[in-house]
Amino acid sequence: MRKAINTIHILVCLMRKRAFWVTLLVIFSLLFNFFAWTPNANAFTENQKLLLQSWRLVNQSYLDDTFNHQNWWLLRQDLLKRPLTDREETYDTIEEMLASLDEPFTRLLRPEQYHNLQVSTAGELSGVGLQININPETGNLEVVAPIEGSPAEAVGIKARDRILKIDDVDTTTLTLDEAATKMRGPRGTTVSLTILPYQKESNVRDIEIVRDRISLSPVTASLNQPTPNLPIGYIRLNQFSANAAEEMAEAIYNLEKEGAQGYILDLRNNPGGLLQAGIQVARLWMDQGTIVYTVNRQGVQDSFTASGTALTDDPLVLLVNKGTASASEILAGALQDNGRARLVGEKTFGKGLIQSLFELPDGAGLAITVAKYETPSHNDIHKLGIQPDKVVVQDPISYQQIGTKDDLQYEAAIELLTGNSVLANAG
Repeated sequence: MRKAINTIHILVCLMRKRAFWVTLLVIFSLLFNFFAWTPNANAFTENQKLLLQSWRLVNQSYLDDTFNHQNWWLLRQDLLKRPLTDREETYDTIEEMLASLDEPFTRLLRPEQYHNLQVSTAGELSGVGLQININPETGNLEVVAPIEGSPAEAVGIKARDRILKIDDVDTTTLTLDEAATKMRGPRGTTVSLTILPYQKESNVRDIEIVRDRISLSPVTASLNQPTPNLPIGYIRLNQFSANAAEEMAEAIYNLEKEGAQGYILDLRNNPGGLLQAGIQVARLWMDQGTIVYTVNRQGVQDSFTASGTALTDDPLVLLVNKGTASASEILAGALQDNGRARLVGEKTFGKGLIQSLFELPDGAGLAITVAKYETPSHNDIHKLGIQPDKVVVQDPISYQQIGTKDDLQYEAAIELLTGNSVLANAG
């Protein structure tokens, strides 16, 4: 009996020894694979570190945590196997990584592009003066609007014209930022654009444009009097730059002093800009109520509200069209849903995504979609746009025609305001 017990004891010891070595072998294998697939941070080249930082920023911030239903970690490993011999190859690899998300607003901004964007939102740049976008349905590069008084506006380029080539480079091969960069440049230099005018398929034309300094003052304002004793303040907002709210406040203040009894706020062909600028401008028109809801990838909802600082409670009409996008739609949705304003024109562009900018160590940057927004009535307008209260379809008009009898949308806004009891009984 004692012998049998000793035999069992020996077998147990042997099994324990074997289990120990198997466990040790597994641990060693795991460690080997870990170090084989994840090099020490000091082993990465500068180009690999730039790629890794870009990957991490997207990994931490991007709205879609499925990353377009792909294995984001495996993509990282595959890209790190590339030699990345120079910075341009690294940029191409980062762009390839971002392209796999299949979402055009998350993009790499090379150092010059990132600098130009910072200058643009600050209020000044040098170029031809075109606001552009890629049509989400066709993929074509289109004009949102020429900037007022710019070289592009002077040669007759209009909203919704298609840009086929820039200096003989096919724009279908360019990203939005690459196209913008090619049109910017020192004052006095020339750029060639091949333009296909909107709804004129056989009228392609090549245009030589001399670049100039473009003033990005976002607000123009005037006091109009369409009928006796009914002064109406007209304000056009071109972009939500850093100085937009300040200039808007000044315009409202001056128009109030001049006796404005109603307002037309023109957001046509305004492509957006800074989210915070949109919120600040909304607060100039609203005393109370929600301005916008934002939702991140965890589904966490945040909101921005009015702060009781409205500068006027006079009747307000907004002019919108297909070029009204992003922060413009935040403002339009806030004023419409809160009953503060009526919208006239055409359905807006439909960009309901919010990007944050991240600077990379070499001066480049990443624009990453970090959240989506909803209007105060919880409408997600992405790819849908905002429907105006009064639809007025209008072919593109020149800057000189805005606010005249040729401007059908402006005339419709005047009719709404003059029919308002507040204004009808004025004077």
